[in-house]
Amino acid sequence: MRWRKTKAGEPPAPPRSTRSRMLIAAIAGAVGVFAFAPFGWWPLQVLSLAVLVYQALRADGVRASALVGWAFGFGWCLAGFHWLYIAIHDFGGMPAPLAAISIALLAAAMALYTSGAMAATAWLRKRWPLPLPAAALLVLPACWALFEFLRGWLFTGFPWVTAGYAHNTSPLAGYAPVLGVYGISWLAAMTAGALPLMMHPFRYKAIGLVAAIWLGGFVLGRIEWTVPSGKALSVRLVQGNVALQNKFDIKHLGDILRMYQQQVTATPADLIAIPETGVPLFASQLPPGYLDSYGQFARRTGSHIALGIPMTNGVEYSNSVLGLSPTLAASTYRYDKHHLVPFGEFIPTGFRWFTNLMQIPLGDQTRGAVIQAPFPVKDQKVLPNICYENVFGEEIAEQISLTGATVMLNVSELAWYGESIAIPQHLQMSQMRSLETGRPMLSATNSGATVVISPRGEIAHSLPYRTPGVLSATVQGMSGDTPYIRLQNKLLLALAGLSIAAAWLWSRKLRS
Repeated sequence: MRWRKTKAGEPPAPPRSTRSRMLIAAIAGAVGVFAFAPFGWWPLQVLSLAVLVYQALRADGVRASALVGWAFGFGWCLAGFHWLYIAIHDFGGMPAPLAAISIALLAAAMALYTSGAMAATAWLRKRWPLPLPAAALLVLPACWALFEFLRGWLFTGFPWVTAGYAHNTSPLAGYAPVLGVYGISWLAAMTAGALPLMMHPFRYKAIGLVAAIWLGGFVLGRIEWTVPSGKALSVRLVQGNVALQNKFDIKHLGDILRMYQQQVTATPADLIAIPETGVPLFASQLPPGYLDSYGQFARRTGSHIALGIPMTNGVEYSNSVLGLSPTLAASTYRYDKHHLVPFGEFIPTGFRWFTNLMQIPLGDQTRGAVIQAPFPVKDQKVLPNICYENVFGEEIAEQISLTGATVMLNVSELAWYGESIAIPQHLQMSQMRSLETGRPMLSATNSGATVVISPRGEIAHSLPYRTPGVLSATVQGMSGDTPYIRLQNKLLLALAGLSIAAAWLWSRKLRS
């Protein structure tokens, strides 16, 4: 069960305290943020996780392993989404001490998932019992992936800085169309579990396993899972770069409305899109004829227009995309955001007092349907999603499976997070959605990242951050289902279960 043999006459090393293991794990977790965009040092993700594997499996008992896992998760999450402070303090107006405490509490809560993964591994290792390679290569990676999946699902989910996102450009990206981002997390954790075994007699088999995993990713990355569908679209994506403090200020609303109207109607295109809440007023509050001017342009030029705008029936309101079509028979399309941000877009039960401390407009919205029809644009079916919805790959894959969408369109307002790493992290998630589905992704944002992403997850066209402009490009829609579109996360969950079952059989064989 030891990692290495003690040399003859060499005194055994004193056991490391749980507290020191927690400190090492917390530092390793925080360093792991450099594996994600904008840094992109993806090998750090495996190395930081290898530190967790070593410290958790060396910890003394289930409780100690859980504490080590929690410390790693706290450092990981605090470094990964510290930028939320900008939204709730700089723009939301929450007092600085309370804002900082809120971010720390969120990181502490999210770290419970990592703690649970390490506790489950330690408990199973003790219960069966398990040889060290079975724990490091089978049980711990499966528990890591399962608890990351739970973090992205329970209580509406918060899957930010999921480990697999760090690998959108590594060889493991080849698994995205098959296993999705959580499957990549599982394989990365398996690789991390193999690294400490380099000091163990099982090291040659561990090396062979890692080589097979990474070679498999390289081979899968060469497969074209989807095929071109219909004629390519000309698209124009408008990046307004409107200062957030001006967006809902009555003094600036007229200028904002005119700017978007001029940019949209300047040149025809098959599809023209503006960002989330680019039109920051309800339709009933707009100047007379304002929306109709877009409709007239669409009908006159054959353009399709996607406007980010809040919609209301007088009682409830939603964060929506309004689509204007050239055809009079079907002139209006509407998509309502269905996966809302806690506190920012809906108020969890018992937390209205907390939300009242922030001055964020449009803070209690109505959910749209989970499955909504795509926006028909000539030969293509364009599936919108709004900002935060883009981080839920299974939901997008299910919508594509049921609607046959050929192009994805994300409209976002990311100026809430200033010049932080949130913007490139969100872009990295958009790239993963293209990898998983084999579809191009159009992203129209207020201040960046406004991009066109290829079906292989590569940035084909982009605008500089924090500058006004219009991104013009030609985009080819794609059809056909990747394995991930058909199965979503079911295959990963089944494989993780089989991995744990294999560890149990391994243990049973040794006992017999």
